[in-house]
Amino acid sequence: MKYIKFFKEINNKDVHIVGGKNASIGEMFQELIQVGIKVPNGFAITSEAYWYLLDSGNIRQKIKDLLENVDISEIDVLKARSKKIRELIFTTPFPQDLKDEILEAYEILSKEYNMQNADVAIRSSATAEDLPDASFAGQQDTYLNISGPQNLIHYVKLCMASLFTDRAVSYRASRNFDHFKIALSVGVQKMVRSDIGSSGVMFSIDTETGFKDAVFITSSWGLGENIVGGTVNPDEFYVFKPTLKQGKRPIIKKEMGKKDIKMVYAPLGSERPTRNIPTTIEELKTFSLTD
Repeated sequence: MKYIKFFKEINNKDVHIVGGKNASIGEMFQELIQVGIKVPNGFAITSEAYWYLLDSGNIRQKIKDLLENVDISEIDVLKARSKKIRELIFTTPFPQDLKDEILEAYEILSKEYNMQNADVAIRSSATAEDLPDASFAGQQDTYLNISGPQNLIHYVKLCMASLFTDRAVSYRASRNFDHFKIALSVGVQKMVRSDIGSSGVMFSIDTETGFKDAVFITSSWGLGENIVGGTVNPDEFYVFKPTLKQGKRPIIKKEMGKKDIKMVYAPLGSERPTRNIPTTIEELKTFSLTD
């Protein structure tokens, strides 16, 4: 395929074509499965597909014109221009060969999981995400529980357009980054049904102190987006690496979070693919991970 790279084909040397997030997921997929850690499969729609879309619709110059002389301190103007750019990208049809490749890759992924239409996460992966003097992570959009060819195309396009949210435009402009030196790759990955369990974020060191012998884990009920977005106060765990390696009890500290809501799959036919619901009394009073 010309515009698609499955996770088995990409690693950290491919940031320029699949962005930092997809490159890291590809690296994890290849390395961690060998040691028994399950990483859901998926594919990256490359940055070349992004440029192909812009050029097929002849909208590069239109985007440049809308960005010209934008004062990022004029919030209303910035929002209006950014919205117009996103609409330009979203309303530009995918070239047929690109659309066919995306749908073919989705069909291959669905068959791997014995599903007609796999439920997938659609994530943005910019070709400049974490640099020594700037971090672009979290500035573009993510969509969860997307299934079916029509929905897939719809949300992939929304994801590409999110390179021009007013927040992202403002951030790049404030740091003098050329808007056309950064492209967007889109990651399509099989979902884990953490909406019926728990999910979270794990750091290989203590994020507050930089202490290297502690693993810091945050966890909550449901899909992990509420933790990433700071919507819930999660459970916290500190795991001491030396005692973990010795097979002894490694948890040196844990603290229960509030966890008053959880994100779950929305019923079929709902306007949005996910929704937040209140957690039960039992869930509120229970750690979302066992020791």
